[in-house]
Amino acid sequence: MQVKPEQVQAAYYAQTASHYDGMHVSDPWDEHYRALQIIHAMSGALGLDSLLDVGAGTGRAVLFFRDKGKDIRGVEPVQALIKQAMAKGVPESAILCGDGRSLPFEDRSFDAVLECGVLHHVAEPRDVVKEMLRVAKKAVFLSDNNRFGQGGMAARLTKLSLYKMGMWKAARFVQTRGRYYTISEGDGLAYSYSIYDSYGQLADWADSVWCLPTMSDKTCRSWFHPLLTSSHGLLCAIRDTQTS
Repeated sequence: MQVKPEQVQAAYYAQTASHYDGMHVSDPWDEHYRALQIIHAMSGALGLDSLLDVGAGTGRAVLFFRDKGKDIRGVEPVQALIKQAMAKGVPESAILCGDGRSLPFEDRSFDAVLECGVLHHVAEPRDVVKEMLRVAKKAVFLSDNNRFGQGGMAARLTKLSLYKMGMWKAARFVQTRGRYYTISEGDGLAYSYSIYDSYGQLADWADSVWCLPTMSDKTCRSWFHPLLTSSHGLLCAIRDTQTS
């Protein structure tokens, strides 16, 4: 029986749960922590009091915003990671087992919905983003990879050109021998993803969309910042609830 990609990734997290934080959140100023700081800074001005973290892992974002006095909940599909989150002090009621493609919440249940490094592990990120937009009232934040800011400048321009010509998926099919994903010891199963892939989807929902770099290549200077200069970024979709 063929194992599905999502099962491979779930098994990877289950096997690495006990040392997940050491592998993925050991740097207190990594790209996702920077994103959390930006989201917190924006939350006061936007009145974001209730939040949902999709793919909560071991609860870093949940603990971060609880410490800031926010009402936050997390959804995580891997029980082993939820167990680690509770061992770190996340209340059982604050994190539940669920799939980002079918969030167990009513429409517009939270002021803001966020994800940190989840979408590049999903074959169809659009399905997860659709659910995030459904349950969000004011804002959606995507902190994730940007393929166009990774590799040498020639590689970045090639990827962007292929994407604009509608040929990136075919190129990726050839590159991965039909799998579309790669598997590594450090990140498990991952797809090629850019937050810009979700830009149009967020723009259809929001009144404004901002893209902020969270990890930039200082050796790469370009007018196309942060598209071609930041390997990771934060996409912020803001909705004016007074006119929505």
